[in-house]
Amino acid sequence: MAKKILKFKAMLMAVFFCLCGCATETFEINGIDGSPIPPAFANFPDIPFPEQAYMELGDTKALGSGDNWIGSVVYTAPYNASRVFDFYVSEMPKNRWIEVAVVRARISQMTYYRDNRAVQILIESTSDNESLVTITAIPNQLNIK
Repeated sequence: MAKKILKFKAMLMAVFFCLCGCATETFEINGIDGSPIPPAFANFPDIPFPEQAYMELGDTKALGSGDNWIGSVVYTAPYNASRVFDFYVSEMPKNRWIEVAVVRARISQMTYYRDNRAVQILIESTSDNESLVTITAIPNQLNIK
């Protein structure tokens, strides 16, 4: 009887340790180029985000995920607006987005389309080394080509 209780306790401990190990395991989601996507941005893999970007969850309003999300994603980045603008000019085509219009100004505006969606990116400097970025995705029923 004591051996059965000891075996039962050993089995219970093995299950406990297995479950603890599984609970702490994190799954890394990668972007198109294979680089890891920060967890807050994982629902938006079709949009590139600069390193060290911080999502403003109170201002972000998005529905859906993957390549079909719509709404607005707002984040801050520890870079001036010019660097963020250059980042998007470089990175959006890598994700198959086609440029419609770009305007570099106090609040820069960029518009891209891909398949059945369009995105507008607004970039504003909040200080010398920080920017506020708003990316809004909408359905593109016109299918501009």
